[in-house]
Amino acid sequence: MDSLDKLTIDTPEQIAIEFPLAGIGSRFLAIVFDILLQFIGYVVLILIALVVTGGELKRVWPSAWNWSAAAFIFVWFCLYWGYYAFFETIWQGQTPGKRHAGIRVIKDTGRSITAFEAISRNLLRVVDQVPGVYAVGCVSMFLNKKSKRLGDFVAGTVVVHEKKEEAGEIFFNLKPGTQLPVYPVAKLSTTELVLIETFLARRLDLAPEVRTSTAKRIAGHIAQKLELPAQPQPDNEDFLEAVAREYRDSLRYR
Repeated sequence: MDSLDKLTIDTPEQIAIEFPLAGIGSRFLAIVFDILLQFIGYVVLILIALVVTGGELKRVWPSAWNWSAAAFIFVWFCLYWGYYAFFETIWQGQTPGKRHAGIRVIKDTGRSITAFEAISRNLLRVVDQVPGVYAVGCVSMFLNKKSKRLGDFVAGTVVVHEKKEEAGEIFFNLKPGTQLPVYPVAKLSTTELVLIETFLARRLDLAPEVRTSTAKRIAGHIAQKLELPAQPQPDNEDFLEAVAREYRDSLRYR
C-alpha cells in the first residue's frame, strides 16, 4: 500500500506546496511496466540479430555472428542501464512505467530533476535490486519517511504522485473556450505549475489583502521566468489561470 505521507515545501511566496509521496505499490507497478518494455526490446534485438546473421550473410561473412553478438551486448547494455536515465531526463522524471503509474521523480526541493540526478539515482539501481526483486531498495524505502531507495539518497530525489487533472479544474474562473494569450510555458518547471495551482486552489480561503498580494508576487515571479515585459498584468489571477491551462495543455506536461 502506498504511503499517505506528503513532502511539504515552503516557497518564498509563503505558500506550502504538498507532494503526495509514492509508495512501494505504485513504484512496483511502474518498474514492472518498464521491465516489460525492456523485455520486448530484448526480444526484438534477438530477432534482428538472427535475421541479420542468417542466410547468405553468414556464408559471405563468417564473422557476422561475432560482430552481431558484440553489437547485441552493447545495445543491451545501453537499454538496461540507459533506459531509466534517458527517459527520466527527457520526460522530467518519468519513464513509461512511471507515467503509466502516475508518478514522477523530483528533487528534494520540489524542482524538476536534471540529467545529473537521473544518471546518479540510476547508477545505484544495481545495488537497490540486490539480491533480487529490489530487496535492498524496498528495505530502504521502509526505513525512511520519504520512501527513498539508495539511489534517491545519492541524487537528492524523491518520487511523488502526479497531480490529477480533475483536481485543477474546479477553481478556474476563466470559462472554457476563452481566448487566452500564448505564453512561452516551456520555460517553466512543474514546480512553478504546482505553485500556481496551489494558490488558485486555496485563494478563497485567504483574506482579500493576502490573496491580492500573494497573486501579485506569484504573477511577478512567473512573468519574470517567462521573460515577459516588466509591466503589471491586467488581472494577476486570470494571468496565472491562463499560464496553468496552457502548461497543462502543452506536450511537456502529460
